[in-house]
Amino acid sequence: MSRRRKLTEEERELWSRVAASTTPFHPKRPVSAETEPDPKASKPAPKVPRPEVKDFRIGQSSPDFAFRHDLAPSIAEHLARQPVVMDRKAHRAMTRGKLEPEAKIDLHGMTLAQAHPELIRFILNAQDNGRRLVLVITGKGKKGLDDGPIPQRQGVLRHQVPQWLRLPPLGAVVMRVDQAHLKHGGSGAYYVYLRRLR
Repeated sequence: MSRRRKLTEEERELWSRVAASTTPFHPKRPVSAETEPDPKASKPAPKVPRPEVKDFRIGQSSPDFAFRHDLAPSIAEHLARQPVVMDRKAHRAMTRGKLEPEAKIDLHGMTLAQAHPELIRFILNAQDNGRRLVLVITGKGKKGLDDGPIPQRQGVLRHQVPQWLRLPPLGAVVMRVDQAHLKHGGSGAYYVYLRRLR
């Protein structure tokens, strides 16, 4: 490492004249070459210790929500969860296909606008005629053409009919709705058990 050379008398005199004729931008800084700090002599900034990073996998400490997916139950599961308010013996015989429906309506192929008034008329007439167990055929529905990321329900009528049967004016007439036995149409039909007309 080479040592800094000192200024000669002539160089000092020349520097003094130049320095006297100038106005410094930073008056607090040293104006003499001898008093200027040596950049090599300045101490390096202390090293900040880097934190130790252990091996990790993205998302390793996040909670696992895989078990919490709340998938909508099938229509049959939803109907089966409803409390049984009719005679249990009759209910068991009905769901096993051992009770024969007294009347039936086929809504298969109708639009929602056509099917709703037909269903209301059929159910109210059936109750007026003293019938208890009727069969409503909806069909299983066609698979939609759209195979996009959002699943579409198959069988619009099949999903809509149980809702109509819970709403007025049919809600007060219907005692129980169950998916029909395979013998009577399976998932494409419903048993509708009606209240007695008082």
